[in-house]
Amino acid sequence: MTQVIDGKLIAEDVLTGVKKATSELVATTGIIPGIAVVIVGEDPASQVYVASKGRKARECGFHSVQHTLDETTSEEDLVALVESLNADEAIHGILVQLPLPKHIDAARIIQTISPDKDVDGFNFINVGKIGTGEVETAFVPCTPAGSMIMIERIHGRDLSGLNAVVVGRSNIVGKPMANLLLAANATVTIAHSRTKDLPALCRTADILVAAVGRPQMVKGDWVKPGATVIDVGINRIPAPEKGEGKTRLVGDVDYPEAAKVAGAITPVPGGVGPMTIAMLMANTLKSAYRTAGKPVPRF
Repeated sequence: MTQVIDGKLIAEDVLTGVKKATSELVATTGIIPGIAVVIVGEDPASQVYVASKGRKARECGFHSVQHTLDETTSEEDLVALVESLNADEAIHGILVQLPLPKHIDAARIIQTISPDKDVDGFNFINVGKIGTGEVETAFVPCTPAGSMIMIERIHGRDLSGLNAVVVGRSNIVGKPMANLLLAANATVTIAHSRTKDLPALCRTADILVAAVGRPQMVKGDWVKPGATVIDVGINRIPAPEKGEGKTRLVGDVDYPEAAKVAGAITPVPGGVGPMTIAMLMANTLKSAYRTAGKPVPRF
């Protein structure tokens, strides 16, 4: 029987731990974890994400600040705001919602965020730490961090002897995911659009992570019987059965096919997605604990 890995349930478990650790930090030090979210422009999807992050932060007992800037805000003004948040002792995590307007260099903004407050894990300092195995002192990008917790729930923290294949080589998911798996002692292969005989390679994986952004690309016969499948993809496809112009969410894995073969699998929606925001809260809490000079909680 295939185990469906319930991302909502695991995310709630992480958030329960975050709330408890927040209460303990406030009680012992008076420090309240603070997160600042910056959004530029009126992108509707970004507005929804930012609102949900703020709501979740308040539920965790955090000090939550939102800066909503006009679409025409200059790059220099955004840099100045980030630098002011770097200097604000009440803020432990800074998140600049992407995408940014075309006239702003997103890479420059990301590198302006202090590595100590970079709860998205995109600053080169944190990227370098993950790449060199210094996972405990780094901020790990939220989606790979959440995916690893799901893998640990199935296999434990030591993945010695297991083959992992990561399909996708993005800086946000594919590369950090591979480095986390390596740090946990898995034998890791990164595959991508130019990999020769991708289906055969995927069939070697005890842990298969799909992060390519192509709907239902990974078919059931690509999956090794009994493998753990982590589907990071979120894609909208037409759903005429729901009515004209309607869509539905699917992952990068053909779920109905793969679920017949896999030992454990994440659904879309309800898999990796809820873990991403939970790990953002966990990263902000870790930053506050580091500021207080206290041992950082593990989730």
